[in-house]
Amino acid sequence: MTEAYLEKFSLNGKIALVTGATYGIGFALASAYAKAGATIVYNDISQAAVDRGAVAYKEAGINAHGYVCDVTDEDAVNAMVAQVEKEVGTIDILVNNAGIIKRIPMIEMSASDFRQVIDIDLNGPFIVSKAVIPGMIKAGGGKIINICSMMSELGRETVSAYAAAKGGLKMLTRNIASEYGKYNIQCNGIGPGYIATPQTAPLREVQADGSRHPFDSFIIAKTPAERWGETSDLQGPAVFLASPASDFVNGHVLYVDGGILAYIGKQPE
Repeated sequence: MTEAYLEKFSLNGKIALVTGATYGIGFALASAYAKAGATIVYNDISQAAVDRGAVAYKEAGINAHGYVCDVTDEDAVNAMVAQVEKEVGTIDILVNNAGIIKRIPMIEMSASDFRQVIDIDLNGPFIVSKAVIPGMIKAGGGKIINICSMMSELGRETVSAYAAAKGGLKMLTRNIASEYGKYNIQCNGIGPGYIATPQTAPLREVQADGSRHPFDSFIIAKTPAERWGETSDLQGPAVFLASPASDFVNGHVLYVDGGILAYIGKQPE
């Protein structure tokens, strides 16, 4: 009974494409998929980045297939997906993880910078999803997981482009679910909270006087769990949304944020 139940979370025989998964959250999700039985495919924008990813996967004992591809280039994406289908097989699971953020006050941000964030964080998932959906339809189903954000729901200083892109990605998630659910394709999102990664390490450094960094203090105060998330906190939700266990979950964004979105904050003393 237990083994049959747990089999619903297995990814054995599945092929998962995780975009931009050479490090950080993408790498953590791909690693979880590999442990659950999936074959991993990843991409990045340069050969050097793909090679760095290959070393990391090899060190983790994962045989991953890396491709150089810019997710904003529709022709390149179509060519990559065709190559993956030829060399590895039909993509069963897509995680639209590749993304950037530019922290610039809105009135100081150029339109070109705004467009670049929208292009990578919103147009990219549209382009890659559009490329893999025909194969999923032909195969009888598939899973698309968009890496959304708390900024899919909230605004904050200096992230106007990122929030606009992630808000749009939430609605793209719902629309893919609406349009392709009849083909047994489930499209959901994961909204990470503040995650401890090398990129956020400077914000968590202990100050010279032994106190927390001001931003670290802010996040701890806003999070009921009173800690930053770890990339491992995202792995279980990601496997669930990629597995048969979530076959009737569609158009949902699962926020893995330690409770931030549910919390109004502490009352001043």
